Amino acid sequence: MSAPLIFRKDLGATLEEETWNIPAANADGLPAIAPSEEQKYLFDNQGWIVIPAVLSTDEIAEMREFCYRLHREPESIPAPERSPIGGPLQQLCDHPVIVGFMNEFIGHPPHATPDCYGFRMESAHLSIREQSDGGFGPHNGSGLMRLPGDTHLYNCYPGKAHSGLTCVVWEFNPVAAGEGGTLFVSGSHKAAFRAPESLQDPHSPLWQTYSCPEGSLLIFSEATTHSGAPWTNAERDRVPIFSRYNSICSKWHRWEPHPELLAAMPPLRQSLFRPVYCEANIP
Repeated sequence: MSAPLIFRKDLGATLEEETWNIPAANADGLPAIAPSEEQKYLFDNQGWIVIPAVLSTDEIAEMREFCYRLHREPESIPAPERSPIGGPLQQLCDHPVIVGFMNEFIGHPPHATPDCYGFRMESAHLSIREQSDGGFGPHNGSGLMRLPGDTHLYNCYPGKAHSGLTCVVWEFNPVAAGEGGTLFVSGSHKAAFRAPESLQDPHSPLWQTYSCPEGSLLIFSEATTHSGAPWTNAERDRVPIFSRYNSICSKWHRWEPHPELLAAMPPLRQSLFRPVYCEANIP
């Protein structure tokens, strides 16, 4: 397979793959897990992908318990850790699967070193949903047509794709198709035409969704048309954490981690939250 074509900023010069110096491991020293050829193809084709059963049973139990404490008894958690990236959830910020995926679809090699990620994490929120919580509201799409200044974009050319603002959803309970997981219009991140009126109907066959076991990972480009849906399961809640990643020169959400939590992180993880600019932005 030929190397992807990536241009530097000056004079049309290209960036040779052998010069890349991206992190091969996360802040915990765990090797990054690059997406497979099939996963890259599927994400580029659909604009979203589910990676099932990423977390272990013990990790799920500990993290889900923390989510419920954060949701129901936030005062029981020290203020700096009172966050969807606090406690045991912090390790999800740069989970090996996340690092591998973001290296491929967001990270820019000149802005990375083994001690600094070439991408940013810009928000995280917990959204526990009981029966009837959530609603239908289609938004986004047409990422190839976005003008500069809007990070809801998607660019691709032979051998390489760049997903701008990208959402990661950790599902701590099982999700069955049709019971209120996120809805998608596959391929809409590249759509050239305005969405049809039929997308205002949540039962339109254009909408797709997923099922997954607990501990699974959903990743989608924010350029993909998507929507929430009312949660219908009376036996269990939906317990997801939604996080967004972006390039180091763009930001959409007005969100920052607690400064004490940030200061306590390993330096490599701290690089996920560095300021938004390009010039010499390598801590």
